[in-house]
Amino acid sequence: MPIAVLGNFLIYCIVNAFTPGPGNILALNTVTNYGYQKGKPLFFGIFTGYYVVQILCAIFVYGINALFPNVMRVMKYIGAAYILWLAIHIAVSRPSSESAEQSASFWKGFILQFINVKIYMFGVTALTGYVVAYMPTFSALLFFEMVIATIGTIATCTWIGIGVLIQKFYLRHFRIINIILALTLLECIWGMIK
Repeated sequence: MPIAVLGNFLIYCIVNAFTPGPGNILALNTVTNYGYQKGKPLFFGIFTGYYVVQILCAIFVYGINALFPNVMRVMKYIGAAYILWLAIHIAVSRPSSESAEQSASFWKGFILQFINVKIYMFGVTALTGYVVAYMPTFSALLFFEMVIATIGTIATCTWIGIGVLIQKFYLRHFRIINIILALTLLECIWGMIK
């Protein structure tokens, strides 16, 4: 793979991973509502789900390319419905309005990633746009998906860190921040289905 292509791949990954998406916004909302310690199960669910989804993307690109558009079409609308539910939940939530164990569970973060169309599109686009032409082997595709998941995990950790920094501010101004986060999720849905 030429260095210029690798550079473009990395730039694409960094920009895509750090932009607001369902996982990043849920992590930010969880840490501001419940703090880092109580949010850890959810964060680990998001991270684990990210890696599993990227492995699935490598498998799809490598072996099930003909079926992928049909699967993505269904996943797009399921994901949009879930993200809409998440946006509504964030918009009306109050700090500590439900138990942290229920709200910040490993499975909530893990399952979010399976219906997070953004990371499917991220993984598939990165592979088909930058990698497949130069390295079409399954091991290469899997390696680059792990790079994508690692960059995504770093991005989510950054959003969590921002949440820790603004937690006291958030507790004073939670309503407006929740509305902004919910609107950001609605923009994610718009970008997904338009």
